[in-house]
Amino acid sequence: MKRKWFGFLVVILSLSVMLMGCNNEESAEETSLLDTVKDRDLLIAGVNGELPGFSYLDSEGNYSGFDADFARAIAAAVLGDASKVEYRPLSSKERFTAVQTGEVDVLTRNTTWTLTRDTSVGLNFAPVTFYDGQGIIVPKDSGITSIEDLEGARISVESGTTTELNLADQMRKHGINYEAVVYDSQDAAVAAYESGSVDAYTTDKSGLVARKAIMKDPSAHVILDDTLSKEPLAPAVIGGDDKWFDVVKWVVNATIQAEELGITSENVDEFKDSSDPVVQRLLGTDGDLGSQLGLSDDFGYQVIKQVGNYGEIFERNLGPDTKFGLERGLNGLYTEGGLMYSPPLR
Repeated sequence: MKRKWFGFLVVILSLSVMLMGCNNEESAEETSLLDTVKDRDLLIAGVNGELPGFSYLDSEGNYSGFDADFARAIAAAVLGDASKVEYRPLSSKERFTAVQTGEVDVLTRNTTWTLTRDTSVGLNFAPVTFYDGQGIIVPKDSGITSIEDLEGARISVESGTTTELNLADQMRKHGINYEAVVYDSQDAAVAAYESGSVDAYTTDKSGLVARKAIMKDPSAHVILDDTLSKEPLAPAVIGGDDKWFDVVKWVVNATIQAEELGITSENVDEFKDSSDPVVQRLLGTDGDLGSQLGLSDDFGYQVIKQVGNYGEIFERNLGPDTKFGLERGLNGLYTEGGLMYSPPLR
């Protein structure tokens, strides 16, 4: 009797091992978004579309901005052509569902990396591309100079964002009574503020700078010094697809590494003959880093040549010579007191 039971257990265990093997083979054969994007020959990127300087539809009908450029960098790396991007403007409410359902391949949309979004929402975040913090804008003649002056104020905020929770946390912390007036879109929230139907508007400080620059009279508004939160903004992809996640991560890192090395879109060709192993690996003149990612070994060169390094992307969209006039600050290289630092490409 014992032998029969032993034989029965052996059969069950054998079947279990076979089934596990089949499941592993199926998992290995699952298609990554990298393969999907290559087959489609087009990257679909979710963007804000309403935030000048980051992603917006310009007068010529093209999407421009800091976040839009990072989508172009991914397309340059994967497809060899930075123009092969289809931009999908998404509201704060729509953005995560769009990633989860596969409507977009990557989210390059001023989105804050948080624990909840990394876990229960099921996203994976690439390296931070913009270190930010939440702020508040008020009319210059309002007499409001700090968060404590907002007692009884009506404050407009976009729904589905971390700004709602941050605002509530800070107001509760300071014991300030206020009314949050929630809108479905950023345009609506800003319009309510400009019309005077609310007393203040809150979002990330970079967003406030961008919006203030295009208001009817920018000089009539002031951004308070108070910073309500930490807002590390980063591209995001669906969780569970490590192959695609690795690509997006290392495209961002490549832009930072290029700036660290002083390689720009203008001088990158001069570096192709470099004897520096770090440069050779970045540009693909030696080594197989691209192949390890499922890309061409010159993916770094394509990103830099077609889109530029991190500093170029920042400066042309947000820097001192633009109407937004942002200084690098925390978004400077680590060698210059900032937080931008690339892990080694080796």
